[in-house]
Amino acid sequence: MPSYTPSPSPSLSASPAPAPARLDVAADLLALLRDTRTEPRPDPQLEALTLAVSADLPVLLWGEPGIGKTAALTQLADTLDLPLTTVIASVHEPSDFSGLPVIGDDPAEQGVPLAPPDWAVRLVRQGRGLLFLDELSTATPAVQAALLRLVLERRIGSLRLPADVRIVAAANPRASAADGWELSAPLANRFVHLQWAHDHEVVIRGLGGTWPRAVLPRLDPALLPGAVDRARRAVCGLLTARPALVHRLPGTETRRGGAWPSPRSWDMALSLIAFATAAGSDRDVLSLLVRGTVGDGSGLELLAWLDRMDLPDPELLLADPVHAELPERGDRRQATLEGVVEVVKSLLTEDRWNAAWALLVRAMETGAPDLVVVPATTLAALRREDWDVPEAIERLAGVVSMSRRADRSMARAAKERTGAGR
Repeated sequence: MPSYTPSPSPSLSASPAPAPARLDVAADLLALLRDTRTEPRPDPQLEALTLAVSADLPVLLWGEPGIGKTAALTQLADTLDLPLTTVIASVHEPSDFSGLPVIGDDPAEQGVPLAPPDWAVRLVRQGRGLLFLDELSTATPAVQAALLRLVLERRIGSLRLPADVRIVAAANPRASAADGWELSAPLANRFVHLQWAHDHEVVIRGLGGTWPRAVLPRLDPALLPGAVDRARRAVCGLLTARPALVHRLPGTETRRGGAWPSPRSWDMALSLIAFATAAGSDRDVLSLLVRGTVGDGSGLELLAWLDRMDLPDPELLLADPVHAELPERGDRRQATLEGVVEVVKSLLTEDRWNAAWALLVRAMETGAPDLVVVPATTLAALRREDWDVPEAIERLAGVVSMSRRADRSMARAAKERTGAGR
């Protein structure tokens, strides 16, 4: 019989494409998606974070999940050229931060040393780095207690982290954290608290391939002594006038888990004011840093105190009112003019009174005219009967009367709206 040889099956003769080749294509696509660039962009959040890290203060970023806290830390580590070590606080035991007991040959003679975890050993070997404690608000109270010494003293067991290691943590508000806890007051008071929010323009531009780049603050060496002096005068001056602010523990558990005033946090605020001053940071950045250390209420009082400190000397303004340099910002300009009127009132002479009028004219010519209305009204009431009316009053009379007419018109309109509502 003739022999039969089966023909090869098509499925056996056709060689399928190897799986790695398909994954290589996927890898190419992923590489294209990850191919992004950065650009310098003013960002008060990033600047405040960078300044606090430069000041070697522990920072805690508060924000909703997925808002970009981890990405900001990764980018900051790249900018600072620091190795990034991420530790998820909530998945560790207290002994992971306080040190693991290791029994030696003779515990009664040698004691029981506390061995540090491997990531701490790596940081010491590197000599520098950025330690990122993530998910801090999901760490149990026992773990938070173990973190106290790490955050403040940089110690883990018998190991001390190098001076060039910076600590940044991140947390979600308790309402949006998985099995979240409020931060304990002792741990919270060791951090600079920064509220992290997204900027939709930054997100859109970043998804298009361009993300903002953290820029290292440039501290001006010539400004360092003045920056320290300014910071000390501000904090010490405020606390001298308001001694109750030195230590004020909040009454609720939630507020104790944030920024609040204590000698420790005032010391951090002093350092941050000095750094922000030496870097030439604007008020928005300074506000984030100050309120992030001593809380909103005390922070706003400190900012107001700084504003008053930075106002020009009223006596110098009165000495040369025609060429006086007044603050550009409206609230500071009005505070300056009102301060001048107060010093004239405290030592009232005709020459000082006339100089104040000349200064108000200067203010009207170089800024918003309505800012001189209140000081001009107060100054006019100080006139003695035997004093001549200066020419400056006539130049300001139109501004004052116009402002008063506008006030009366607004009052009438409000009254008519109230009557119509009835």
